[in-house]
Amino acid sequence: MVDLAAAGRRAALTEHGIEMNKVSEADAMPVLPGAEPFPAALSRQLDAAFAARETTEAPRTRHRNGTIPHFMNRLILETSPYLRQHAHNPVNWYAWGDEAFEEARRRRCPVFLSIGYSTCHWCHVMEEESFEDLEIARFLNERYVAIKVDREDRPDVDAVYMTAVQALTGQGGWPMSVWLDGERRPFFAGTYFPARDGDRGAGRGFLSLLRELAELYRRDPERVAEAAQSITDAIRSAMRGPSSNNVIEKLPAAETLDAAARWYAALYDPVHGGLRGAPKFPSSLPIRFLLRQHRRTNEPQLLTMAVHTLEMMAAGGMHDQLGGGFHRYSTDERWLVPHFEKMLYDNALLALAYAEAWQVTKRPDFARVLRTTLDYVIRDMTSPQGAFYAATDADSEGEEGTFFLWSEPEIRRLLGTAAERFMRYYGVSSHGNFEGKNILFVPHPDEAEWEALATPRETLRAARAERSHPLRDDKILTAWNGLMISALAFGGFVQSESRYVDAAARAAEYILERSPGGRVQRSSKGGRASGPGFLEDDAFFIAGLLDLYEATFERRYLAEALRLARETEVLFADSQGGGWYRSAADHETLVAREKPNHDGAEPSGASVQLRNALRLAAFTADERWDRIARAALRAYASMLQRPAALPEMLLGIDAALNPGAQIVLVWPHDRAQAEPFLERLRSRFLPSRILVGAGSGEPLASLAQLTTLVRDKSAISTHATAYVCQRGACRLPATDPSAMESELSAF
Repeated sequence: MVDLAAAGRRAALTEHGIEMNKVSEADAMPVLPGAEPFPAALSRQLDAAFAARETTEAPRTRHRNGTIPHFMNRLILETSPYLRQHAHNPVNWYAWGDEAFEEARRRRCPVFLSIGYSTCHWCHVMEEESFEDLEIARFLNERYVAIKVDREDRPDVDAVYMTAVQALTGQGGWPMSVWLDGERRPFFAGTYFPARDGDRGAGRGFLSLLRELAELYRRDPERVAEAAQSITDAIRSAMRGPSSNNVIEKLPAAETLDAAARWYAALYDPVHGGLRGAPKFPSSLPIRFLLRQHRRTNEPQLLTMAVHTLEMMAAGGMHDQLGGGFHRYSTDERWLVPHFEKMLYDNALLALAYAEAWQVTKRPDFARVLRTTLDYVIRDMTSPQGAFYAATDADSEGEEGTFFLWSEPEIRRLLGTAAERFMRYYGVSSHGNFEGKNILFVPHPDEAEWEALATPRETLRAARAERSHPLRDDKILTAWNGLMISALAFGGFVQSESRYVDAAARAAEYILERSPGGRVQRSSKGGRASGPGFLEDDAFFIAGLLDLYEATFERRYLAEALRLARETEVLFADSQGGGWYRSAADHETLVAREKPNHDGAEPSGASVQLRNALRLAAFTADERWDRIARAALRAYASMLQRPAALPEMLLGIDAALNPGAQIVLVWPHDRAQAEPFLERLRSRFLPSRILVGAGSGEPLASLAQLTTLVRDKSAISTHATAYVCQRGACRLPATDPSAMESELSAF
């Protein structure tokens, strides 16, 4: 039987003069310009995938007749939303894998590798200018094997070739454009290229580069091979990473933290917060490190830097004043004009920063920003199964930021008599502050005024919801879900908000249920997993499970964290040099295996796994975890002399130098009896503490199999009882929350 969707598609294509690959009437497929016809079996696969796509997934191409695309390539078979965006380009795209490189060797042609992600603005620009261009597509198909990679699904591939781009150009970014030989070795690389000579002021356009490099590859293969080997050697050297065999034997000391604090203070922007200059990224100033360093040294400037930066970010246009949550970064020094995409990881990390800042300051605006950020994630970024989507795009209706912008007349029409007050508070003017329209921001923050404007805010948010929404990348990344599980669990704990903790638990269950053989996956979409996870997937999820355990006292989460941490050591640990590799021992072998040596917009898996090891040492009293942490600290000691390299790892150094309290709560009947103790802990900033709790009897005995801290502990009489310990040595048990607080004053 002929598939009706495929038949209708063939008829539309024939009507529009598109050449067909007529292996048979049922297998007819459009021929990509300059490409060989697809085999019959592949044609059937592509048609079946197209017919089975979600109804909301419209072909993203200008080459179409209504919803019927003129072209289709192998990327329609992939789960990644980014790859599927390119499934209807006239380019004969392959996904990363052996098939593409075998084809390149068969044809003796170079490989063009394009790496990006679904919410990348300039990736969209290059797609429209070059990958949708029939002349460029024809040349790519005739002279190259073209590969598309989603950097969020394959961070290992991205890291290898970004190292090449940075080595060759001195900078990096996406889209990444790399020319490879059939052995996966790069010989030329860059980022975004305009399509043709002279476009956007470029001397050489993408098409000219394609021609020149294809000719070089054909005419002088020895020169290409020599360059490719040289670049590959440089990549291997750069990605080799630190080792305790080659560096300072001493563990990082307090001076490392002090030097980092001085470095950030010297670059701090006292007017706008964050680091001086533009663009401004939330991760550029490590707020959580500054809070810990202030606690350790009592230096007031450090708290001022953290608090002022959080104030300015919350008041700026980078903060979505209507819907909650934060955009990716600010293009200016004032936090006013954002790059409008929203990333799950940014919102998780900022939620944690505001939660800890609330513990330190008790400021209601910080609690409010924490809540509205978590509310945004639950409302707009949560799948029906409870896990969290990856990101939303900056663009809608073909323009950046359109969804978030307002004109003065529009606000007046929607708000009526409330408009003047609203516009005054949110800095709205007739001329606007971004391309004639207004990004909402708060020139003069006032919490009472914010509360008074709740109804107008909701009116505009509801009106905005009727607009064309930015594209959402709805894949589920384990690493980023781990970060959000931490944010929701910890945020829910400090704000005593069970629905946040419940949301964290649903996401954790989603990941655990989709971990075949207990091995967490990198990502999933539509029930299909992309493959085994990387170090950050394990590390961030372990941290999330530990935070979820402390928020719920559900034994299973601690047990799963311990199990996964043991597996992480088997798969990722550098047993000789200390620390961890990014890819597992059984992952695909690339031209280099990365040992993470820097934190970026999101922390490295190594930085988070260091803290996990320290926390597990405190939970279990197992010296193995302490040895693992110390080996990692020795390995990274020299790198930590450069504070900007590993700011998240500074939190691990602080934890190693300042072991926190080990708090054990035991209750005789139900957890509600422990609530007076928990209420004292919610508002107390104890960054290195661990928290264990269970009811007397069987729950306590079961927990003792995981943590020795609860052995010989019991509730005194009919009272919930707190034990405050350090390195396993416990003070007298406290049945009064005030007594527990008094004991915690030593930490």
